Amino acid sequence: MKTIFIIGNGRSGTTMLGRILNNNSEVHTFPEIHFFEQLWSKADTEKKLTVPTGVELCSLILNISREGYFSKRHLSDFKNEADLIIENSELTGLEVYKKVLEYETIRNKKNISCKQTPQNVFYVKEILSSFPESKFIFLIRDPRAVMLSQKNKWRRKFLGGKHAGWFETVRAWFNYHPFTIGKLWNAAFLAGIKFKNDRRFLVVKFEDLINTPESTVNEICNFLNIKYDKEMLEVPQVGSSIGKDIAEKKGIRKDRIESWKGGGLSKSELYICEKICRINMNSVGYNLMNLKMPLFGFMFYVLIFPFKIAGALLLNLHRMKNISETIKKRLAV
Repeated sequence: MKTIFIIGNGRSGTTMLGRILNNNSEVHTFPEIHFFEQLWSKADTEKKLTVPTGVELCSLILNISREGYFSKRHLSDFKNEADLIIENSELTGLEVYKKVLEYETIRNKKNISCKQTPQNVFYVKEILSSFPESKFIFLIRDPRAVMLSQKNKWRRKFLGGKHAGWFETVRAWFNYHPFTIGKLWNAAFLAGIKFKNDRRFLVVKFEDLINTPESTVNEICNFLNIKYDKEMLEVPQVGSSIGKDIAEKKGIRKDRIESWKGGGLSKSELYICEKICRINMNSVGYNLMNLKMPLFGFMFYVLIFPFKIAGALLLNLHRMKNISETIKKRLAV
């Protein structure tokens, strides 16, 4: 079965592109499952799971696939289906994952599965070893826009985010710091861009997807060997960090493409972003403002950095199966 992976930095439009592709008659887009990094680590590559463990993992992936990552877990409701999928076999975690992707795609009467989890950008090598004929769409977005979106992500609870509980609100607030957002943008950029010449990769700028959606999505469809339909662009306007969800309104919003220029980021944040991401921004054509260092604002972010990074690490421990592997993935590029 054909498999598509949409990767990139968080808040770069991966969810929106997943919704666009899901509108195609051949493609079934999954919600973010976070299999790699949270449910699987490199040490699990050859590890065979016992049948009960495989069924439990299969049930968990089914639960997330049907109801979303932040949904309540009730694995017993999916056990019968998991038993059918596992077929009393001892499989690796990756084999279970592949079987669920195929099962759910066929169940939705589609023949191409699409995974839109940004963090998979750090697991491309591992994915290719198990899905050698998969195709990747690597989304790049101006890091200043990413920074603004990440800064406001904690507000999702008040903008229509159905699963944005208080824990996720607090976690999102701690996750934001201009130093870490800039460093993570660089890490994701370098992790993905090194595959740009691979025939299975297509690099897409978020700004092109917004400014010229028809031609950009048509290019994506040609790359994926699927038929383009203008109805694919009729996606609900939800998920923004700077405006309320309007699910009944469909289409691509162009007014938020450079929302960071209208405010929301201080000169200190913009300076830090450009200082950290300058080289990679230049390489893909993002114009720099070349601001001078605002000393007091810069020192403020230096002083609060230990507090923010400690809180972020503590609140993200449950999202990392192998902490050292996760950190190394982001520092190795």
